[in-house]
Amino acid sequence: MCGIVGLFLKDRALEDRLGALLSDMLVTMTDRGPDSAGIAIYGDAVAGRSKVTFQADAPSTAFADLEALARKVAGESASVRIKDTHAVVELATSAVDALRDALQAAPQGFRIMSTGETIEIYKETGLPKEVVSRFDIRTMRGTHGIGHTRMATESAVTTLGAHPFSTGPDQCLVHNGSLSNHNNLRRELSRAGIRFETENDSEVAAAYLTARMKEGRNLGEALEAGLADLDGFFTFVVGTRTGFGVLRDPIACKPAVMAETRQYVAFGSEYRALVGLPGIDDARVWEPEPASVYFWDRSAAAGSALAA
Repeated sequence: MCGIVGLFLKDRALEDRLGALLSDMLVTMTDRGPDSAGIAIYGDAVAGRSKVTFQADAPSTAFADLEALARKVAGESASVRIKDTHAVVELATSAVDALRDALQAAPQGFRIMSTGETIEIYKETGLPKEVVSRFDIRTMRGTHGIGHTRMATESAVTTLGAHPFSTGPDQCLVHNGSLSNHNNLRRELSRAGIRFETENDSEVAAAYLTARMKEGRNLGEALEAGLADLDGFFTFVVGTRTGFGVLRDPIACKPAVMAETRQYVAFGSEYRALVGLPGIDDARVWEPEPASVYFWDRSAAAGSALAA
């Protein structure tokens, strides 16, 4: 099962509504996965600044000294926003690695959800409507985002097991399906220096794309390479700092539908996830083809979105 949604905005006039639109899409998919849910939101970048999103099981104690520690590592310009069990530290990009090291060594046991100039990931166990409410997702603005509601079939219901998975700066992935060669890939990617936080095969898929993009490929090229290297059945929706991609395996047994207008590109595991979007009645709606890469990137041509 599991339900996936994604929304890539081409019209900046909709950016204030991204969180609300994406939340409604995800809540509609609740019966596809009631165990846990998560959303990645991409906002505007600030030159020289990055965000690190953390999660803690006991935020009242774990986050008490977070701002002081962040400023000790990154200087007085560091700031902290706390949302329920998550906290977002904004700081100079040059200080991100030092902050990660300092917080990973802290006794509170912080978990890193995401790092990057634009991305924030919020995920927890529970129904999508509960997760959306806890983190006040509906009020968030941004340029694009992806979401996932999970039905755990092969691993425990935990925060770290929830999607999206992020294994590189401003990169994340949600997945419906199952990979059969993820253990071998995990070993190969670990030898290449990529760290894993869970046993979930979806994290391996995210790491695979991160590794390919580190080689200099764009998101579309990384997804294309995955068709040869990833075994199993899958539907991926992937986000990067400026891009949004979709890929289904050659059998394409998992449901998927897409819609595009002049204002946005949208993805849903089922069409009902899209019916509340503005202008959906006039959208081009289609089922993504098996083994075909769909890829949009706003940096390709002065803010336009291009499909591979």
